[in-house]
Amino acid sequence: MNAVATTPAGRMRALGRAELSLLGRNRNAVVTALFVPLALPFSVRPAIDQMDLKGEGLSVGSVMLTAAIGFSLLFAVYSSLVSAFVARREELVLKRLRTGELGDSEILAGTALPAVCLGFVQSVLLAAACVLLLDAGAPAIPQLAFLGLLFGLVLCAALAALTASVTRTAESAQVTALPVVLVSMMGSGIIVPLQLLSDRVADVCRFLPLSPAIRLIGGGWTGDLSAYDALTAVLTALAWTVLAVFAVRRWFRWEPRR
Repeated sequence: MNAVATTPAGRMRALGRAELSLLGRNRNAVVTALFVPLALPFSVRPAIDQMDLKGEGLSVGSVMLTAAIGFSLLFAVYSSLVSAFVARREELVLKRLRTGELGDSEILAGTALPAVCLGFVQSVLLAAACVLLLDAGAPAIPQLAFLGLLFGLVLCAALAALTASVTRTAESAQVTALPVVLVSMMGSGIIVPLQLLSDRVADVCRFLPLSPAIRLIGGGWTGDLSAYDALTAVLTALAWTVLAVFAVRRWFRWEPRR
């Protein structure tokens, strides 16, 4: 009997479906991925109302929109994937997958696929809710906002794999993920727009890993990003993505950390 030929896309879809079923069985992962990104934007609404947004040409709707998408990237994608990668490694799932047809990149991409798709759908729904309920308005440059979202999704998945490489157990995954989450929330324009920071602090924060993606999303929505600033953000996001992917290929651990 002839063996059935498989394709990389087909193998990744199969792995993604299996990972999605495992995600649905993990109550903590479901809460982190689905409900935390929905609740957090409302928790920071009082602080956003106190900001001088009009002076910078911003609105509550546009700031809430970038905050909601940022939280989705951090929790639905990054945090949930750190736990997933560590759990699969410690259970020897990743090691067994390497003995089959799947290549290393296919294994990591297939494992990340459900979380990335969830983050994308969730970001689109949150953006639509901000437009309808908070008068965020339609995106001025939708292709720029879309590019920022794609950069954010890919970079969060790569950072999750990199964080998993230094995480010993699934129980400690939330602790090792915390530095990236906190730094990104406070310094990447997710809670506090970079326009409200001092010039010196903002110049430093613009080079944090998630800052270019958030800047592209926000600037694409409001249309206040110049061509030079947009190009700088794209190049910075691309550099971080390439660096993160290289680091994952170089240092990702496939063996359990005993």
